[in-house]
Amino acid sequence: MAEFDRPALVQFAQDSISRGSKSFRFASRLFDRITRERVWLLYAWCRKCDDMADGQDHGGAMAAVTDPQESLAAIRTLTATALAGMPSGEPAFDCLGVVARECGITARMAEDVIEGFALDAADWHPRRESDLYQYCYHVAGAVGVMMAVVMGVPADDDATLDRACDLGLAFQLANIARDIAEDDAAGRCYLPDDWLAMLDIGPGEHMKPHNRKKLALMGRWLADEAEQYEASARVGAAHLPLRARWAVLSAAGIYGEIARKVRAADSHAWDQRIFTSRPEKFRWVRKAFVDAVANNPRDMDRDALWTRARV
Repeated sequence: MAEFDRPALVQFAQDSISRGSKSFRFASRLFDRITRERVWLLYAWCRKCDDMADGQDHGGAMAAVTDPQESLAAIRTLTATALAGMPSGEPAFDCLGVVARECGITARMAEDVIEGFALDAADWHPRRESDLYQYCYHVAGAVGVMMAVVMGVPADDDATLDRACDLGLAFQLANIARDIAEDDAAGRCYLPDDWLAMLDIGPGEHMKPHNRKKLALMGRWLADEAEQYEASARVGAAHLPLRARWAVLSAAGIYGEIARKVRAADSHAWDQRIFTSRPEKFRWVRKAFVDAVANNPRDMDRDALWTRARV
């Protein structure tokens, strides 16, 4: 098994998260040094896979991918090489090799994330609400599971990992609510067909001005669901060490603010891109510290929520 240059990969991963996600970079500062580095390493792999699948550079504007299946095959090959402990020739994938070896991330965990890119490569679209949750699992919930393992949650602690998955679902539902217009411009729609049919919206018609009130209703549905999964994740965070709990609760608040703003903006939610400002981030970090120290989240029974066991 080859040795990776860990310090160089950590620096690469830090640069990647600084460019790709201000919110996650902000929250990651709250971890202890080792956990923070591992979170960066995992992020670098996720970011690179996402960029390869979407023709982006650190989450920037999408570009046409000439052969999506070829990109997907490259992601799988490079991931397998890194998980085997061999240099892949791509720093982001070597980052995964390091953090997998240190934390016990499995090939199945990685494949669950890659399956999300496979769905996009196949021009997938959700027909039912349950399809939407399954997609959210692959592109974000499965990442939440991996992040929890990085934070020290045992791989067999299904109850806590389910809650970690819920935070990923909350993030992705917020993303989908915020990015409806951007996704439409890229030829994608993550609003389930059964929702569109319920509101009598024809295929490809959801961004038409005369459907804006109906679109606002679906934005509110997504935001409400994101809030439920965020509340569930807060229960799971109680099982994490203090600094990890603080970071997770900060990220939950910061990203949850996006869903709350979508709901509040109603039919104007897509007039301009919604984001969480730096002062708002600091407010959520302060609140999260108080909540992390108290460690007494509101009880939330997740039996009625979609679960990764359905995958």
